[in-house]
Amino acid sequence: MALYRSVPVLNQARDRLQRAIGGFRQQLSTVPGDSAYFRTIDDEIAGLTRQLKTIENGLMRAAVFGLVSRGKSALINALVGRDELETGPINGVTRSPQSLHWRPEGSELTLELIDTPGLDEVEGEARATMAQTVAQQADLILFVVTGDVTRKEYQAIRDLWQFQKPLLLVFNKVDLYPPPNRAQILGNLKRYFQDDPLMADGAELQRQDVVQVAAAPAPLMVQTQLPDGTVTQSQETPPPQLDELRDRLVELMAYEGASLLALNALVQTREAEQRIAQQMLLARQVAAEELIRRYARNKAIAVGLNPVAVLDMVGGAVSDLALIRALAKLYGLPMTSHQAGKLLQKILLSSGTLLLGELGNGLFFGIGKGVAVGGDFAAGVMGYAGVAIAQGALAGYGSHVVGRAAQVYLEQGCTWGETGASTLIRAILQDVDKQSILYRLRLELQEVVPLG
Repeated sequence: MALYRSVPVLNQARDRLQRAIGGFRQQLSTVPGDSAYFRTIDDEIAGLTRQLKTIENGLMRAAVFGLVSRGKSALINALVGRDELETGPINGVTRSPQSLHWRPEGSELTLELIDTPGLDEVEGEARATMAQTVAQQADLILFVVTGDVTRKEYQAIRDLWQFQKPLLLVFNKVDLYPPPNRAQILGNLKRYFQDDPLMADGAELQRQDVVQVAAAPAPLMVQTQLPDGTVTQSQETPPPQLDELRDRLVELMAYEGASLLALNALVQTREAEQRIAQQMLLARQVAAEELIRRYARNKAIAVGLNPVAVLDMVGGAVSDLALIRALAKLYGLPMTSHQAGKLLQKILLSSGTLLLGELGNGLFFGIGKGVAVGGDFAAGVMGYAGVAIAQGALAGYGSHVVGRAAQVYLEQGCTWGETGASTLIRAILQDVDKQSILYRLRLELQEVVPLG
């Protein structure tokens, strides 16, 4: 049985991914195959399909970053118990990202450990692209250091931090330090980021997120005295010291692994929807603006000519609902009448006094038209015309506001709603414990996913 069937949060993420992939495939049939919009959709479908497979296979991904010669490959080899990744004394043995799988005994999840080239070996734009690609795909980041953090390491950690992924700082080669020096460095590592504005407000590294390891301990000279009194010397390599890291990873996978998998999948879905929406915006911007102008003009004329106040209000609302659905159809996004009504309600509330003023003034002007009709004919016609023009202009402007607000919402890819990616992200992060590694993500993501 697939893992997602027994974990509700993964089940929700899987369903959301499947709906997004299905919707994107429908859009492919509506755009030219040689357009940038088509290529964007095709690429996003491929990426989300890979993300879906990781959920169905229970595959959690950890990207291992660091500068050259920090022992990243040795760390992965030691953790999985196989010397499959090339290591050596020459800087830059790892030329491109590689990965090995590790599944702790009794775990429902498998951890894919992604080995990356040294961040100081890959320069400029290539380094940024590689780091971004790997970090965005990962559910967890391990950053390996071998002592006090250098300026370059500090900047690299800050850069990776902005991808909004949990980060463990791995202090490797601890066997090379006497216990007092090791304790001092460990204390420094735990304090480095507490005063950093980027990592403030409780988002700094937690105590348990800095671990000590010796992935490939240095050989020790061992003296052996034989029965005849002869003393021989030989080198022995101690076993790797990985208990802290192994225990922390097992803990994360057991208690937070499903949430991390689901969260990453939903973030990828939301970002894919937003990227596609941006391409859609470029492709259909002129048509959308013309649609908004047409509905605003027609609403202004209809409301201005109609003498019945109540019908002004009902007709205006119907026109705005039709505009929202027309925009959704233009953008190739599903929108039922019920969903359009809920969106219109949100727009009315969020637009504050502007649209509420349209409702009140519309009613006032509508009554005014009725009064104008009932008086002296010539004066009534003039009064009616003046009131109608004013009411029509206000109604048309209100429709323009609704249209632009709906356009902004639809350009975001409809990530809200009861099953939208942003809504599910909020549900995962709403009540996480402050000691959880997810808590830092809650603090960072709340800027784009308000948590109340």
